[in-house]
Amino acid sequence: MSKLRLKTGDKVKVIAGKDKGKEGKIISVDRKNDRVLIEGVNMITKHAKPSASNQQGGIVHQEAPIHASNVMYIHKGQPTRLGMKVEEEEKDGRTKKVRYRVAKSTGEVID
Repeated sequence: MSKLRLKTGDKVKVIAGKDKGKEGKIISVDRKNDRVLIEGVNMITKHAKPSASNQQGGIVHQEAPIHASNVMYIHKGQPTRLGMKVEEEEKDGRTKKVRYRVAKSTGEVID
């Protein structure tokens, strides 16, 4: 089981690679391969044939996935590691485990 705690919509900072220092929002997460797609980061050039959706064809610039270990979650403007907090809640006489993401630097619950 992967310990990838990043979600779509999280703001992250790139900490390694050619785009080191850049910040962006996560567009999608590939949990199987531990990769994330970040808007404006790791841009590649792709040659596209003309198609129904792209009548002109030509050179297209798009984001490529980056490994999740090369990014850090941004909490209150500072990069931080993420952890999990498990609490038991009782509702209607039944106990249920609830998991929260926690910023390691401050200990605050993110969501």
